[in-house]
Amino acid sequence: MDFDFSDDQEALRDAVRRWVDKGFGFERRHALARDGGATRELHQELADLGLAGLTVAAEHGGLGFGAVEAMVVMEELGRGLVNAPYAHAALIAPALLAAAPRPLQADWLPRIADGRALVIPALQERAARYRNAHVQSRAAHSGDGFRLTGAKTVVPAGDEADAFVVPARTAGDDDDPEGVGLFLVARADASVRGYPTQDGARAAELTLSATPARQVAADAADLLSLAHDIGIAAACAEAVGLMDRMVAVTVEYMNTRKQFGVPISSFQALRHRVADVKMQLELGRSMSYYASLKLGEPEPQRRRALSQAKVQLGHSMRFVGQQCIQLHGGIGVTDEYIASHLFKRLTMLELAFGDTLHHLGEVSERMQDSAGVFA
Repeated sequence: MDFDFSDDQEALRDAVRRWVDKGFGFERRHALARDGGATRELHQELADLGLAGLTVAAEHGGLGFGAVEAMVVMEELGRGLVNAPYAHAALIAPALLAAAPRPLQADWLPRIADGRALVIPALQERAARYRNAHVQSRAAHSGDGFRLTGAKTVVPAGDEADAFVVPARTAGDDDDPEGVGLFLVARADASVRGYPTQDGARAAELTLSATPARQVAADAADLLSLAHDIGIAAACAEAVGLMDRMVAVTVEYMNTRKQFGVPISSFQALRHRVADVKMQLELGRSMSYYASLKLGEPEPQRRRALSQAKVQLGHSMRFVGQQCIQLHGGIGVTDEYIASHLFKRLTMLELAFGDTLHHLGEVSERMQDSAGVFA
Protein backbone atom coordinates (compact mmCIF):
# COMPACT_ATOMS: atom_id res chain seq x y z
CA MET A 1 0.00 0.00 0.00
CA ASP A 2 1.32 3.44 -0.99
CA PHE A 3 1.20 5.97 1.84
CA ASP A 4 2.97 8.72 -0.12
CA PHE A 5 1.00 11.87 -0.83
CA SER A 6 0.28 12.79 -4.43
CA ASP A 7 1.80 15.87 -6.08
CA ASP A 8 -1.52 17.70 -5.77
CA GLN A 9 -1.75 16.89 -2.07
CA GLU A 10 1.82 18.07 -1.45
CA ALA A 11 1.09 21.28 -3.38
CA LEU A 12 -2.00 21.80 -1.21
CA ARG A 13 0.08 21.28 1.94
CA ASP A 14 2.71 23.75 0.74
CA ALA A 15 0.08 26.38 -0.08
CA VAL A 16 -1.48 26.20 3.37
CA ARG A 17 1.91 26.16 5.09
CA ARG A 18 3.08 29.21 3.14
CA TRP A 19 -0.05 31.12 4.13
CA VAL A 20 0.44 30.17 7.78
CA ASP A 21 4.12 31.15 7.75
CA LYS A 22 3.50 34.44 5.97
CA GLY A 23 0.12 35.58 7.26
CA PHE A 24 -0.64 33.87 10.54
CA GLY A 25 2.21 34.04 12.99
CA PHE A 26 1.75 33.49 16.70
CA GLU A 27 1.59 37.23 17.34
CA ARG A 28 -1.48 37.58 15.14
CA ARG A 29 -3.08 34.52 16.65
CA HIS A 30 -2.42 35.79 20.18
CA ALA A 31 -3.88 39.20 19.32
CA LEU A 32 -7.06 37.62 17.94
CA ALA A 33 -7.44 35.54 21.10
CA ARG A 34 -6.96 38.59 23.35
CA ASP A 35 -9.61 40.50 21.36
CA GLY A 36 -12.22 37.79 21.93
CA GLY A 37 -11.42 35.22 19.24
CA ALA A 38 -13.48 36.57 16.32
CA THR A 39 -12.20 34.92 13.12
CA ARG A 40 -14.66 35.76 10.32
CA GLU A 41 -11.97 37.76 8.52
CA LEU A 42 -9.61 34.83 8.95
CA HIS A 43 -12.16 32.45 7.45
CA GLN A 44 -12.44 34.72 4.40
CA GLU A 45 -8.67 34.51 3.91
CA LEU A 46 -8.94 30.71 3.91
CA ALA A 47 -11.78 31.00 1.40
CA ASP A 48 -9.62 33.19 -0.83
CA LEU A 49 -7.13 30.30 -0.92
CA GLY A 50 -9.96 28.02 -2.11
CA LEU A 51 -10.03 26.11 1.17
CA ALA A 52 -13.65 26.91 2.09
CA GLY A 53 -14.75 24.91 -0.95
CA LEU A 54 -12.24 22.10 -0.48
CA THR A 55 -14.89 19.35 -0.23
CA VAL A 56 -17.73 21.17 -2.02
CA ALA A 57 -18.62 19.56 -5.34
CA ALA A 58 -17.25 21.24 -8.46
CA GLU A 59 -20.78 21.89 -9.76
CA HIS A 60 -21.24 24.28 -6.83
CA GLY A 61 -17.92 26.04 -7.28
CA GLY A 62 -15.81 23.91 -4.96
CA LEU A 63 -12.69 21.81 -5.47
CA GLY A 64 -14.39 18.45 -4.90
CA PHE A 65 -11.52 17.00 -2.86
CA GLY A 66 -11.86 14.17 -0.36
CA ALA A 67 -10.85 13.02 3.11
CA VAL A 68 -7.09 12.83 2.53
CA GLU A 69 -6.90 16.41 1.24
CA ALA A 70 -8.99 17.54 4.22
CA MET A 71 -6.53 15.75 6.53
CA VAL A 72 -3.58 17.52 4.86
CA VAL A 73 -5.20 20.93 5.37
CA MET A 74 -6.19 20.22 8.98
CA GLU A 75 -2.63 19.15 9.84
CA GLU A 76 -1.23 22.41 8.55
CA LEU A 77 -3.90 24.52 10.25
CA GLY A 78 -3.11 22.67 13.47
CA ARG A 79 0.61 23.28 13.06
CA GLY A 80 -0.18 26.97 12.58
CA LEU A 81 -2.56 27.03 15.58
CA VAL A 82 -5.21 28.61 13.36
CA ASN A 83 -8.26 29.35 15.50
CA ALA A 84 -10.91 29.46 12.75
CA PRO A 85 -13.89 27.03 12.72
CA TYR A 86 -12.61 25.42 9.54
CA ALA A 87 -13.58 21.80 10.22
CA HIS A 88 -17.17 22.72 11.07
CA ALA A 89 -17.68 25.27 8.30
CA ALA A 90 -15.73 23.73 5.41
CA LEU A 91 -15.83 19.99 6.08
CA ILE A 92 -18.90 19.06 8.16
CA ALA A 93 -21.43 21.63 6.90
CA PRO A 94 -20.88 20.84 3.18
CA ALA A 95 -21.18 17.10 3.90
CA LEU A 96 -24.55 17.70 5.58
CA LEU A 97 -25.84 20.09 2.91
CA ALA A 98 -24.83 17.65 0.17
CA ALA A 99 -27.85 15.60 1.29
CA ALA A 100 -30.23 18.59 1.04
CA PRO A 101 -32.77 19.14 -1.75
CA ARG A 102 -31.20 20.53 -4.92
CA PRO A 103 -32.57 24.09 -4.52
CA LEU A 104 -31.13 24.31 -1.00
CA GLN A 105 -27.76 23.06 -2.22
CA ALA A 106 -27.73 25.56 -5.06
CA ASP A 107 -28.64 28.36 -2.65
CA TRP A 108 -25.93 27.73 -0.03
CA LEU A 109 -23.05 25.56 -1.28
CA PRO A 110 -21.68 28.10 -3.81
CA ARG A 111 -21.69 30.77 -1.08
CA ILE A 112 -19.91 28.42 1.30
CA ALA A 113 -17.30 27.63 -1.35
CA ASP A 114 -16.34 31.25 -1.99
CA GLY A 115 -16.59 32.36 1.63
CA ARG A 116 -19.66 34.58 1.34
CA ALA A 117 -21.55 32.39 3.81
CA LEU A 118 -20.38 30.84 7.07
CA VAL A 119 -22.64 27.90 7.87
CA ILE A 120 -21.98 26.13 11.17
CA PRO A 121 -23.45 22.78 12.33
CA ALA A 122 -25.07 23.23 15.75
CA LEU A 123 -25.13 19.58 16.84
CA GLN A 124 -24.60 19.55 20.58
CA GLU A 125 -27.22 19.74 23.34
CA ARG A 126 -26.85 19.87 27.09
CA ALA A 127 -26.84 16.45 28.82
CA ALA A 128 -26.28 14.64 25.51
CA ARG A 129 -22.90 13.26 26.66
CA TYR A 130 -21.77 12.77 23.04
CA ARG A 131 -24.85 10.70 22.12
CA ASN A 132 -25.93 11.60 18.58
CA ALA A 133 -29.46 10.33 19.17
CA HIS A 134 -30.08 12.57 22.19
CA VAL A 135 -32.08 15.40 20.60
CA GLN A 136 -34.57 17.39 22.64
CA SER A 137 -35.11 20.16 20.09
CA ARG A 138 -38.43 19.80 18.28
CA ALA A 139 -39.52 20.57 14.74
CA ALA A 140 -43.14 21.15 13.73
CA HIS A 141 -44.62 21.66 10.28
CA SER A 142 -45.58 25.24 9.50
CA GLY A 143 -46.94 25.93 6.04
CA ASP A 144 -44.29 24.92 3.49
CA GLY A 145 -41.53 24.76 6.12
CA PHE A 146 -40.86 24.01 9.76
CA ARG A 147 -40.66 25.79 13.10
CA LEU A 148 -37.95 24.72 15.56
CA THR A 149 -37.95 24.99 19.33
CA GLY A 150 -35.00 24.04 21.51
CA ALA A 151 -31.41 24.95 22.35
CA LYS A 152 -27.91 24.06 21.15
CA THR A 153 -24.74 24.61 23.10
CA VAL A 154 -21.04 25.29 22.39
CA VAL A 155 -21.66 26.15 18.73
CA PRO A 156 -18.25 27.06 17.22
CA ALA A 157 -18.14 30.70 16.06
CA GLY A 158 -21.92 30.74 16.43
CA ASP A 159 -22.19 34.51 16.77
CA GLU A 160 -20.27 34.98 13.51
CA ALA A 161 -22.26 32.47 11.41
CA ASP A 162 -24.81 33.28 8.72
CA ALA A 163 -26.78 30.06 9.23
CA PHE A 164 -26.80 26.83 11.22
CA VAL A 165 -27.45 23.20 10.38
CA VAL A 166 -29.51 21.93 13.29
CA PRO A 167 -30.82 18.46 14.22
CA ALA A 168 -34.34 18.53 15.60
CA ARG A 169 -36.85 15.85 16.42
CA THR A 170 -40.02 15.37 14.39
CA ALA A 171 -41.09 12.20 16.26
CA GLY A 172 -40.08 9.89 19.10
CA ASP A 173 -38.58 10.30 22.54
CA ASP A 174 -35.48 12.34 23.35
CA ASP A 175 -33.10 9.37 22.87
CA ASP A 176 -34.89 7.61 20.01
CA PRO A 177 -32.48 7.10 17.07
CA GLU A 178 -35.42 7.51 14.69
CA GLY A 179 -37.38 10.67 14.08
CA VAL A 180 -34.45 13.14 13.94
CA GLY A 181 -34.30 15.51 10.98
CA LEU A 182 -31.77 18.13 9.88
CA PHE A 183 -32.76 21.74 9.30
CA LEU A 184 -31.16 24.96 8.09
CA VAL A 185 -31.75 27.98 10.32
CA ALA A 186 -30.78 31.53 9.36
CA ARG A 187 -28.72 33.40 11.94
CA ALA A 188 -31.12 36.34 11.84
CA ASP A 189 -34.03 34.15 12.95
CA ALA A 190 -32.31 32.64 16.02
CA SER A 191 -31.23 33.96 19.41
CA VAL A 192 -27.44 33.67 19.73
CA ARG A 193 -25.21 34.45 22.70
CA GLY A 194 -21.50 34.34 21.93
CA TYR A 195 -18.50 34.02 24.23
CA PRO A 196 -14.73 33.35 24.00
CA THR A 197 -13.38 29.86 24.66
CA GLN A 198 -10.25 28.78 26.52
CA ASP A 199 -8.35 28.01 23.31
CA GLY A 200 -8.67 31.55 21.94
CA ALA A 201 -11.64 30.95 19.63
CA ARG A 202 -15.37 31.65 20.04
CA ALA A 203 -18.52 29.65 20.66
CA ALA A 204 -22.17 30.43 21.25
CA GLU A 205 -25.41 29.27 22.81
CA LEU A 206 -28.21 28.96 20.26
CA THR A 207 -31.84 29.30 21.34
CA LEU A 208 -34.72 28.44 19.00
CA SER A 209 -38.28 29.51 19.73
CA ALA A 210 -40.71 28.67 16.91
CA THR A 211 -37.81 29.59 14.62
CA PRO A 212 -38.46 29.16 10.86
CA ALA A 213 -36.27 26.52 9.19
CA ARG A 214 -35.81 24.66 5.92
CA GLN A 215 -35.47 20.90 5.95
CA VAL A 216 -32.11 19.45 4.92
CA ALA A 217 -32.91 15.77 5.54
CA ALA A 218 -35.92 13.95 7.01
CA ASP A 219 -34.25 10.91 8.58
CA ALA A 220 -30.80 12.09 9.58
CA ALA A 221 -29.43 9.45 11.98
CA ASP A 222 -26.85 8.11 9.50
CA LEU A 223 -26.00 11.61 8.31
CA LEU A 224 -25.37 12.80 11.87
CA SER A 225 -23.13 9.80 12.47
CA LEU A 226 -21.12 10.67 9.36
CA ALA A 227 -20.87 14.31 10.45
CA HIS A 228 -19.41 13.31 13.82
CA ASP A 229 -16.94 10.95 12.14
CA ILE A 230 -15.79 13.71 9.77
CA GLY A 231 -15.31 15.89 12.84
CA ILE A 232 -13.28 13.18 14.59
CA ALA A 233 -11.01 12.71 11.57
CA ALA A 234 -10.51 16.48 11.34
CA ALA A 235 -9.74 16.74 15.06
CA CYS A 236 -7.22 13.90 14.79
CA ALA A 237 -5.44 15.57 11.87
CA GLU A 238 -5.39 18.96 13.60
CA ALA A 239 -3.97 17.31 16.71
CA VAL A 240 -1.12 15.81 14.69
CA GLY A 241 -0.20 19.27 13.41
CA LEU A 242 -0.41 20.71 16.92
CA MET A 243 1.77 17.96 18.37
CA ASP A 244 4.28 18.40 15.55
CA ARG A 245 4.57 22.09 16.43
CA MET A 246 4.69 21.35 20.17
CA VAL A 247 7.58 18.93 19.73
CA ALA A 248 9.47 21.34 17.47
CA VAL A 249 9.04 24.22 19.94
CA THR A 250 10.14 21.99 22.82
CA VAL A 251 13.26 20.71 21.05
CA GLU A 252 14.20 24.27 20.09
CA TYR A 253 13.81 25.36 23.71
CA MET A 254 15.90 22.43 24.99
CA ASN A 255 18.68 23.29 22.55
CA THR A 256 18.67 26.88 23.83
CA ARG A 257 18.08 26.52 27.57
CA LYS A 258 21.26 25.84 29.51
CA GLN A 259 21.95 24.35 32.93
CA PHE A 260 25.41 23.70 34.36
CA GLY A 261 26.81 25.44 31.29
CA VAL A 262 25.37 23.02 28.71
CA PRO A 263 22.05 22.81 26.78
CA ILE A 264 19.50 20.67 28.61
CA SER A 265 19.06 18.70 25.37
CA SER A 266 22.38 17.03 26.25
CA PHE A 267 20.90 15.37 29.36
CA GLN A 268 20.21 11.72 28.63
CA ALA A 269 17.11 11.49 30.84
CA LEU A 270 15.47 14.38 28.98
CA ARG A 271 16.45 12.94 25.60
CA HIS A 272 14.67 9.72 26.56
CA ARG A 273 11.54 11.69 27.42
CA VAL A 274 11.63 13.41 24.03
CA ALA A 275 11.98 9.99 22.37
CA ASP A 276 8.83 8.85 24.18
CA VAL A 277 7.04 12.02 23.07
CA LYS A 278 7.98 11.44 19.45
CA MET A 279 6.80 7.84 19.67
CA GLN A 280 3.36 9.03 20.83
CA LEU A 281 3.31 11.61 18.05
CA GLU A 282 3.93 8.97 15.41
CA LEU A 283 1.32 6.64 16.92
CA GLY A 284 -1.14 9.50 16.70
CA ARG A 285 -0.13 10.31 13.12
CA SER A 286 -0.65 6.73 11.93
CA MET A 287 -4.10 6.58 13.55
CA SER A 288 -5.02 9.94 12.01
CA TYR A 289 -4.20 8.48 8.58
CA TYR A 290 -6.27 5.44 9.48
CA ALA A 291 -9.24 7.60 10.47
CA SER A 292 -9.24 9.59 7.23
CA LEU A 293 -8.86 6.49 5.07
CA LYS A 294 -11.79 4.80 6.85
CA LEU A 295 -14.27 7.64 6.27
CA GLY A 296 -15.44 5.98 3.06
CA GLU A 297 -16.17 2.62 4.70
CA PRO A 298 -19.66 1.33 5.61
CA GLU A 299 -21.06 2.75 8.83
CA PRO A 300 -20.22 -0.10 11.27
CA GLN A 301 -16.56 -0.36 10.22
CA ARG A 302 -16.23 3.42 9.97
CA ARG A 303 -17.64 4.05 13.45
CA ARG A 304 -15.32 1.54 15.07
CA ALA A 305 -12.26 2.83 13.22
CA LEU A 306 -12.94 6.48 14.08
CA SER A 307 -13.45 5.65 17.75
CA GLN A 308 -10.19 3.67 17.78
CA ALA A 309 -8.40 6.66 16.28
CA LYS A 310 -9.89 9.07 18.81
CA VAL A 311 -8.79 6.85 21.70
CA GLN A 312 -5.20 6.78 20.48
CA LEU A 313 -5.14 10.50 19.71
CA GLY A 314 -6.60 11.21 23.14
CA HIS A 315 -3.71 9.36 24.78
CA SER A 316 -1.15 10.94 22.45
CA MET A 317 -2.44 14.49 22.91
CA ARG A 318 -2.42 14.22 26.69
CA PHE A 319 1.05 12.63 26.83
CA VAL A 320 2.72 14.96 24.32
CA GLY A 321 1.12 18.07 25.80
CA GLN A 322 1.95 17.29 29.41
CA GLN A 323 5.50 16.08 28.76
CA CYS A 324 6.37 19.07 26.58
CA ILE A 325 5.03 21.53 29.16
CA GLN A 326 7.08 19.80 31.87
CA LEU A 327 10.21 19.92 29.70
CA HIS A 328 9.72 23.68 29.38
CA GLY A 329 9.23 24.32 33.06
CA GLY A 330 7.40 27.46 34.19
CA ILE A 331 7.66 29.32 30.89
CA GLY A 332 5.55 26.62 29.27
CA VAL A 333 2.37 27.82 30.97
CA THR A 334 2.77 31.57 30.39
CA ASP A 335 0.25 33.26 28.12
CA GLU A 336 2.95 35.03 26.12
CA TYR A 337 4.55 31.76 25.00
CA ILE A 338 3.13 29.54 22.27
CA ALA A 339 3.47 26.26 24.19
CA SER A 340 0.62 27.13 26.56
CA HIS A 341 -1.70 27.86 23.62
CA LEU A 342 -0.80 24.60 21.90
CA PHE A 343 -1.48 22.74 25.14
CA LYS A 344 -4.88 24.39 25.63
CA ARG A 345 -5.94 23.56 22.08
CA LEU A 346 -4.83 19.93 22.50
CA THR A 347 -6.86 19.75 25.72
CA MET A 348 -9.96 21.09 23.93
CA LEU A 349 -9.55 18.64 21.05
CA GLU A 350 -9.36 15.70 23.45
CA LEU A 351 -12.95 16.56 24.43
CA ALA A 352 -14.23 17.33 20.93
CA PHE A 353 -16.68 14.86 19.34
CA GLY A 354 -16.40 12.54 22.33
CA ASP A 355 -13.60 12.29 24.90
CA THR A 356 -11.22 9.36 25.24
CA LEU A 357 -13.30 7.43 27.77
CA HIS A 358 -16.43 7.79 25.63
CA HIS A 359 -14.70 6.39 22.57
CA LEU A 360 -13.05 3.63 24.58
CA GLY A 361 -16.59 2.53 25.42
CA GLU A 362 -17.56 2.80 21.74
CA VAL A 363 -14.64 0.58 20.73
CA SER A 364 -15.47 -1.93 23.45
CA GLU A 365 -19.11 -2.09 22.40
CA ARG A 366 -18.13 -2.82 18.80
CA MET A 367 -15.66 -5.57 19.76
CA GLN A 368 -18.11 -7.85 21.59
CA ASP A 369 -18.11 -10.35 18.74
CA SER A 370 -14.34 -10.87 19.11
CA ALA A 371 -13.82 -10.25 22.82
CA GLY A 372 -12.16 -13.06 24.74
CA VAL A 373 -10.07 -15.99 23.53
CA PHE A 374 -12.63 -18.79 23.64
CA ALA A 375 -15.09 -19.71 20.89
